[in-house]
Amino acid sequence: MIKIENLHVTFDQGTALENPVLHDINLTINSGEFVTVIGSNGAGKSTLLNALAGDIIINQGKIEINQKDVTTQITEERAHSISRVFQNPMLGTWADLSIEENLALASKRGEKLSLHRSYTRQTRQYFHDVLEHLEIGLENRLSAPVSSLSGGQRQALSLVMATLRPSCILLLDEHTAALDPKATQTILQLTQRLVTEHQLTTLMITHNMSQALQMGTRSLLMHRGRIIRDMNSAERKKLSPAELLALFDEVI
Repeated sequence: MIKIENLHVTFDQGTALENPVLHDINLTINSGEFVTVIGSNGAGKSTLLNALAGDIIINQGKIEINQKDVTTQITEERAHSISRVFQNPMLGTWADLSIEENLALASKRGEKLSLHRSYTRQTRQYFHDVLEHLEIGLENRLSAPVSSLSGGQRQALSLVMATLRPSCILLLDEHTAALDPKATQTILQLTQRLVTEHQLTTLMITHNMSQALQMGTRSLLMHRGRIIRDMNSAERKKLSPAELLALFDEVI
């Protein structure tokens, strides 16, 4: 469960470049809920995810995860609970390392990064089995460098890495925006499968109105640092992508 109370974030506070980005955000997301987030550029969507992940310092407010106050925790301290996939497939993986080396590092999320003793026959078999189960065609390429993968394959690997170690929250920051339509559909299917299998509480930023309605059961519309509409499953079912776009257009 995620609970955010009275959250404010201002960049460069007290300077000539002061920029209020989030204003009085109050949000509760129940365990296992999948929420899509839409909004104009600069609406504060990524800043909201950054605040949850601990990547930025908030100016005011409180963040709780599973009834524990994590407001002052840094990113590394939240890594046991939160995993993330970024828009750029290159950001979630190490290009010069092999697939199995990337998986080994992901399996140590929240610990001091090291490859020491990560390579046993059992761990290699485990990585093989995980990839084979997900049917993304990488199980027989464990020794291949990640730089040899396509963007879609790297993003699929990023998703696997994000869910390899138990966590409770998955943050997806426009994780299909850089992909072609075929790869996008593959990644969305894999996303839904992993979220369901691991019962993850998920926030997914997207600029695609169809995705915003297709994925999850709840959608937030943000504008100028505020949540201006919170749409539940029943409300979303009444909307087409064109109607959701019209709501979006009303506020920008």
